[in-house]
This record gives sequence, structure tokens and C-alpha cells, in this order.
Amino acid sequence: MHDRKIIYGGSEPYRHMCRFQSGFFFRHPLLDNFEYYWRVEPDVQYFCDVDYDVFQMMKDNKFKYGWTLSLTEYMATIPTLWNATQAYMEKYPEYINWGEESLMPWLTDNAFESYNGCHFWSNFEIGSLDFLRSEPYLKYFEHLDKLGGFFYERWGDAPVHSIAVAMLLKTSEVHFFNDIGYKHNPLMHCPTDPFLQKNCWCNEKDNFDWHGWSCATRYKKIQEDFIWSESVYKNKTDPYRIKA
Repeated sequence: MHDRKIIYGGSEPYRHMCRFQSGFFFRHPLLDNFEYYWRVEPDVQYFCDVDYDVFQMMKDNKFKYGWTLSLTEYMATIPTLWNATQAYMEKYPEYINWGEESLMPWLTDNAFESYNGCHFWSNFEIGSLDFLRSEPYLKYFEHLDKLGGFFYERWGDAPVHSIAVAMLLKTSEVHFFNDIGYKHNPLMHCPTDPFLQKNCWCNEKDNFDWHGWSCATRYKKIQEDFIWSESVYKNKTDPYRIKA
């Protein structure tokens, strides 16, 4: 991969980081008494006032995963990840959510024969630690880890988390944080709705959501109402508003 100039293709530390974020950070003793986490990385930018308790909102609405950016993966880094995932699904069919609220169609454009690379960019994610500690997720990570793809290839934690979310959760358990303007260079999510823009200071013209590499259009086909209207947003967040 290094010779092919694939980003981080020759980096062992990057591979350790992806494996740690995929299967170990949530086992750290410092997190034992917590139910939710918010991943924050260096050199990122936040552009909007977040004036409500996102964790309580997530918990009360039974959301288990929250995201802002989605895009397609560099497939040269994960050539066998989908084959490994298919083997997991065959071994543990009882874990897979194939119902009406399934996100599985988001992952593939050809009836699950191959993975289209869609994933949530995990440098921003707000999620349930109980989900990551659950037997289905742990079995998935252990299955992948035994195959060695984190090192032999360059499996990232973003596609691992995203595939797990799509396989194991319902659409009603996944939340798009449209109201949180966020940038991890070079991509940005900037709210475009006027009622959200008033709390933000980013340029909506830089919003990545409907770019050709974004997977938001595919996501909308699965969950038409994933972007909250103003009334829904207020109903969902006002109870958790932090008073100055």
C-alpha cells in the first residue's frame, strides 16, 4: 500500500489506532460508568452552538449512534472487509436486522453482493457504549480481528463501526446531527436550514452532504425523514435545552 501511495498505507501506528477505536476504547476502565461517548479529535472545527444535552436526548429517544458526515471509503484499504462481514452474517444470522427498519441496503448497490463503501466518518460520532459492549458487536469485532485485516490490509474503524451500525441497529436508533456544524479537513458539514444557520458560523456553500462522494443521498432513500424539520427539531431538543 505504501508503494501505491495509499494514505497511511505504510503506517503501523495508524493501523493500531483503527484497531483500538474498533474494539478497545470502550473497554477502558475510565469509561466503565458511562453510557455514551462523543469522539473529538485534534484539528477539527465545530461551527454551531450546541445548547442542549445531546447525551440525554440520545438516551431518551433510544438513539444508539449519531453522525454528521458520510462518504465512500477508499476501497483499496478494505479489499476483503465485505467478504469477512458476509462470513459473520452467515455465522450469526440471528444478530442481523433485516426488517423494515434495516439500514443494510445503504451498504450495497447490488443486493449485498459487494460493499459500496458508504460509511459514517467516525472522527465525529456520538454513540452508545452499551451498543459497542453488546455481544453482537463484540462478536463482529472478534471475527474481524482474527482475520488480521486491520494490519494485513488497512481496515478503518469508520467502515467497521458503520457496517456494524447498519447490520445490528434500526434506522430509528441512528441519528443525523444536522444541527452540529463540523469540519475534519477537507470535509465539512454545515447546516443549510435557516433555523439552524442562526446558531452557526459556517458557509453553507461548503456543505459536503450532497457532494458526489457523500452517502447522504443513499441514506435518504432508506430513511426519508432523517433530516429533522424545524418543528421536530424543537420538539426533540427543547426538553434538553441548557439554560444560561
